[in-house]
Amino acid sequence: MFDAQMDAVYTAMKKLGYGDMEIAVEEAGWPTEADAGQVGVGVGVEEARDFNAGMMRVASGGKGTPLMPRKSFETYIFSLFDENQKPLPVAERHFGIFNPDFTPNTTSASSPSHRSPSLSPNPSPKPSPGPSPKPSPSSGGKWCVAKAGADAADLQNNINYACGYVDCKLIQSGGTCFSPNTVASHAAYVMNAYYQANGRHDYDCDFKGTGVVTSSDPITGAANTSPDGAQQVRPARGQQGRQPLAHILREAAARAVALPGG
Repeated sequence: MFDAQMDAVYTAMKKLGYGDMEIAVEEAGWPTEADAGQVGVGVGVEEARDFNAGMMRVASGGKGTPLMPRKSFETYIFSLFDENQKPLPVAERHFGIFNPDFTPNTTSASSPSHRSPSLSPNPSPKPSPGPSPKPSPSSGGKWCVAKAGADAADLQNNINYACGYVDCKLIQSGGTCFSPNTVASHAAYVMNAYYQANGRHDYDCDFKGTGVVTSSDPITGAANTSPDGAQQVRPARGQQGRQPLAHILREAAARAVALPGG
């Protein structure tokens, strides 16, 4: 929707001879409260937090739109504070990332407790659109993997979110980690790349409960208990010409040191 709206504005401006003019987003936000039954507004702290995180990622990630590739857009989150004296409707009072008494609203994307990825419906916001200082590859013996039985839709959402922060070219067609071409395999690469690039904190592998940190080397498959008690086992090798999970995770860790923006 964001791409379509931005490209519609760009197309109209270009037709009028202003195709080189920068486009800014004056207001973008989501309410935490609204009138009962208000159409088109899903309310709640999580929805608002996820929307703001997604807007920061999309507007500042440098990916751009189909008609304006490789661009970032100056964007203003609406709003800084809840406006408790504003007239009805109720939703107009509750767009703030801070409360009227200056205490942080839980929608704030800078809150460390909300750094576990969860863009709606997966993952949650990052404090900035770029990865934090990059660690060395997984020589410390920690990897992020998807939990066994994780829902494919959740894993796809993890991919969509994390690819806003890490280079996902290797899981695209022709990339060395494209095969096997499955959501689970691609998620294994992306979730670990995101985890490695952001400092290997446990919360960077949460992905709304679909990820887990393991200290078991995927190459050896030595069983080891992860923080949630799950046993990690050696992944099965792929079919001939396909990359095993171990290779995918190693690729993610190695590329984490070469990601842009950190």
